Amino acid sequence: MSKYVLKFAKIGYMKYTSHLDMLRLFQRAFKRCSIGLAHSQGFNPHPKMGFAQPLSLGYTATGELLEFESAEDFVPADIKEQLCSIMPEGIKILSCCRLDESIKSLAATVTEAEYTVVFPVMLNREKHEKLLTEYLAQDSIKAFKRQKKTKKMVEVDIKSKIRSIEIADSAQLTLKLRLDCGSASNLSPEQVISSFVEFAKLDIPRYDIEVERNQITFDRNLQF
Repeated sequence: MSKYVLKFAKIGYMKYTSHLDMLRLFQRAFKRCSIGLAHSQGFNPHPKMGFAQPLSLGYTATGELLEFESAEDFVPADIKEQLCSIMPEGIKILSCCRLDESIKSLAATVTEAEYTVVFPVMLNREKHEKLLTEYLAQDSIKAFKRQKKTKKMVEVDIKSKIRSIEIADSAQLTLKLRLDCGSASNLSPEQVISSFVEFAKLDIPRYDIEVERNQITFDRNLQF
C-alpha cells in the first residue's frame, strides 16, 4: 500500500457541496480512474481516505488536502493527470505527492488555518485599521459556540485562539485570518466574523460575506 496527499482548489458553485458529498465525489473519481483505494479492516471496511480538515459549507478554498492510501503503487503525477481529466467544474487538482509512511494522519497534526474574509463594504483604510486594532485590543473577545452534547449556544472567549488578523490591500474590506485549527485547539471563522461584525456595527447579512480557506499548517515541517 502507498500513501498520498492530493492538493486541490474548491471554487465557484462547488462551495455548496458538503463534506460528505466531497468524499463521495473523490471515491467515485478514484474508481473511474481505476485507482484502487486501500480499505480498513473489520466488520465494516471503508476506504482509507480523508481531508486534513473539513471545510464548512459555503466556503471556497485554494489549498485543500486529501490524504489517501492505494492498494497498489502509482506515480503521483499520473494520479494528478487522471483526476484532472474527470473532475467537475469548480474542483481543480493542483498537485499529488507521496505522504511519509511515518505520518499516521494529517488531521492529527493540523495546528493552524488561514482564511480570507471579504465584506461587501468599501475599504476605508484609516477607519477599518482603527476598528481592527480596537477589536484585537479587547481584554476578551466574546462569541457564541454551540455545545456538542447539549446543542445549546454558550458564550466563549476566542481571543487566545486568534493568531493574527490583518487588513488586505483590496477595494473591499478584506480580513486575512490566522486561527487555531485542529484537534488540540480549533476556532471557526464564523465566530470571528460574528463578533467582528457586532463590534464594528456592520449592518451586513452573513450570506453577503465571502470566506475562503487559503492554507492549512501542521505541527511538523510539512509542505504540500
